[in-house]
Amino acid sequence: MINELSRLEDEALQEVVDATTKKELETVRVTYLGKKGPITEVLRGMGKLSAEERPVVGQKANEVRARIQEAIESKQQRLEEEELEQKLAEERIDVTLPGQPLPRGGKHPLTSVVEEVEDIFIGMGFEVTEGPEVEQDYYNFEKLNLPPDHPARDMQDSFYVSQDLLLRTQTSPVQARTMEKKDGKGPVKIVCPGKVYRRDEDDATHSHQFMQIEGLYVDRNVRMSDLKGVLDTFVKKYFGEEREIRLRPSFFPFTEPSVEVDVTCGLCGGKGCRVCKHTGWIEVLGAGMVHPSVLEMSGFDPEEYSGFAFGMGVERFAMLKYGIDDIRHFYTNDTRFLSQFKRA
Repeated sequence: MINELSRLEDEALQEVVDATTKKELETVRVTYLGKKGPITEVLRGMGKLSAEERPVVGQKANEVRARIQEAIESKQQRLEEEELEQKLAEERIDVTLPGQPLPRGGKHPLTSVVEEVEDIFIGMGFEVTEGPEVEQDYYNFEKLNLPPDHPARDMQDSFYVSQDLLLRTQTSPVQARTMEKKDGKGPVKIVCPGKVYRRDEDDATHSHQFMQIEGLYVDRNVRMSDLKGVLDTFVKKYFGEEREIRLRPSFFPFTEPSVEVDVTCGLCGGKGCRVCKHTGWIEVLGAGMVHPSVLEMSGFDPEEYSGFAFGMGVERFAMLKYGIDDIRHFYTNDTRFLSQFKRA
């Protein structure tokens, strides 16, 4: 039995040497040291040995088991080290190579337009104010001289969340909220950028979601000439010093008198072309003097205070400035379109 143990030890150690993977090494361990292995069988047969042979064979079996186990552990450590070295070699990074540049994003064209318009009006003393997109009917309509039965509500088909809440159809509620906070004491000089929502069919010139910038100036002795001067300055700063504006009579429930504001066509210089429908003018925004009822509902005395308001579509200004012919380009997230507006 001693010879058998020596033979098993030699076979096991040779198979440990020949093993090239951890899986093969595990097979050697199970074969020789497992519960059904030959060394275990030897130990089970020790009951048939004489009292003198038992301790000798037992000691020999334990020594063989220990040497095989030690050889397996040593070989397993070497295999793990080799595996690690191979992995490190495969994943080696050459730090002397130039880095791979990461693609840089840019501002969305609508964001750029909003910031440019804000900067122009900030330069004229206006403050930027924002408000909630989910608005109360009271601020979106009633505070703007649009009671529930007013026919002008039909001009704006709205997204209602509940009977009293809706997605705002304009940024004018921000003006109403700001005037209300002033407790009837001027001046109020703000611009209000933000998203608005209406039930429009999406096409090249309309969207159910778009952006507006509205402005408001309320103080003593504010006149229509002040409105024209502010808008003329804005148009020249935004479109160019050569551009002119004109005011045409119009109607808005929250202003009286109300006007549509046109700017000379940038393509033909006012001579007339396909873009301006051969008129030489392009409509850009609506404006007017704040209606006395709107002032009064917000706590201002219309006998003491007056003001003007204006509103413009951000997408329209972006389309005019960059020559874009379809409003849907702003919302489709096409990187081919957006990458044109990256700035250094």
